[in-house]
Amino acid sequence: MHFQCPESWLSYLIVLTLQKADFFNDIIRKMHCQMTDLLYTEKDLVTSLKEYIIQEENKLEKVKEWAGKLDSLTITATQDPEGYLGHPVNAFKLMKRLNSEWADLESLVLKDTTNGFISNLTLQRQFFPTDEDQTGAAKALLRLQDTYQLSAYTISNGDLPGVVHKSQMTVADCFELGKIAYSEADYYHTELWMAQALTQLDEGEESTIDKVTVMDYLSYAIYQQGELERALELTKRMLKLDPNHQRANGNLKYFEFQLEKQRKAESEKKEQEDKKKEKKVLDKRDAQRKRSKDPLPERKKYEMLCRGEGIKLTPRRQSRLFCRYFDNNRNPRLLLAPVKQEDEWDRPRIVRYHDIISDSEIMTVKELAKPRLRRATISNPTTGVLETAPYRISKSAWLSGYEHSTIEKINQRIEDITGLEMDTAEELQVANYGVGGQYEPHFDFGRKDEPDAFKELGTGNRIATWLFYMSDVSAGGATVFTDVGAAVWPKKGTAVFWYNLFASGEGDYSTRHAACPVLVGNKWVSNKWIHERGQEFRRPCDISENE
Repeated sequence: MHFQCPESWLSYLIVLTLQKADFFNDIIRKMHCQMTDLLYTEKDLVTSLKEYIIQEENKLEKVKEWAGKLDSLTITATQDPEGYLGHPVNAFKLMKRLNSEWADLESLVLKDTTNGFISNLTLQRQFFPTDEDQTGAAKALLRLQDTYQLSAYTISNGDLPGVVHKSQMTVADCFELGKIAYSEADYYHTELWMAQALTQLDEGEESTIDKVTVMDYLSYAIYQQGELERALELTKRMLKLDPNHQRANGNLKYFEFQLEKQRKAESEKKEQEDKKKEKKVLDKRDAQRKRSKDPLPERKKYEMLCRGEGIKLTPRRQSRLFCRYFDNNRNPRLLLAPVKQEDEWDRPRIVRYHDIISDSEIMTVKELAKPRLRRATISNPTTGVLETAPYRISKSAWLSGYEHSTIEKINQRIEDITGLEMDTAEELQVANYGVGGQYEPHFDFGRKDEPDAFKELGTGNRIATWLFYMSDVSAGGATVFTDVGAAVWPKKGTAVFWYNLFASGEGDYSTRHAACPVLVGNKWVSNKWIHERGQEFRRPCDISENE
């Protein structure tokens, strides 16, 4: 017997079935939507994973590229460290790499699993140059640029005299130099180096530094130097590249306003000048006559002499300078081997001795000095205390005769040649002038207004100076006498000697001298400052003040 559902039941079942179907369809729909979301989520994760892999590969490529570049660079550099670092751009870039670029590399790989490298880099970082060192290297480049009248283009291309390891500067290097000048409110050099960075970008050099950033600094530097029209033109150029640049839009209105104001002021000034034209011409003539009597500022003299543009001796004075074999009145140690003496200048008398220190002696002196090299000091004219000064940039060390037989021999040689007592002289000072190293115009002796200059020594004033040149210098590094216009150029194995005091004990102000900045190379010198005490019978006093 077959059971038959009543029609009402059948309808109910159909409705129920349809309702359940909707419910499950709804669940399936919901599950389908959620799973789809998960699929897209997974797809996004895969995309993120791929991006991560690409970023890691790019990171590794950058690290590989950096390692390869530094590997070849360090191999070249370590073959001739002094020669390589003798190039000012190389020295600046070394400071920049160790202070800035290695820090960027450290940040790049910091999340890497290469803990050994990070630990080692972090450990070595304590020996890296600081921001102050990098700034110092930048200032040295700027100092060289001014002293030797070099364009930013010349330095950037590494076209310096005597260069062996030529090195070019990138946009980032030029920009960094400009930024350092900017931080010192040195808008003149900011303009030079930002302009060079912009030129290299315009020529197609690829860089992470963009044109707008460079022009932002450049326009402000130009404005600070009073060139409103140029600053305005540069700002307009910036806005073509970045119309929404907030500062440039503000500067545009400000520069236009200031330029209009300046033009009105100039127009009014011109009207007033026309009325007083005759008087103004007379004033100008008076000013010109006054200027013509003014001596050339010492700084300009110093820089001219450093460039080899010094005063030339007249033929008559030149004819009185000679070369000779010198035995200092038949000194027993010089009878069989007299030294080669050459007159470098007549007033003050500066003499050079050739082949006076051997290569092996130079090597010994340098090896003894290197572990002790510290920032060079000067004697405070008021207190007599030794202290560092911004106008003397070198490293120095002091060597005593009792430390090594070579130093004792050198001291004895100076005594034999000069005839002066060395027991009261200062220790042999060894100085190393690296890139931009210099000692601006100064006197070696204590002046009357410095009564306590060498009081602590108790040996009187510095009567004379003996200076050994222990290296050749590719470019720059001359010893110049600013008062008389003499320039003595470094020559390895030679020494120069002059008296700082007249026989009367009065200071010879014509001995004011300076060490020019080293443009290319590495300058090593050693000097002996000889004092008055002990010279009473070796260089007797003279009643004449200037003899």
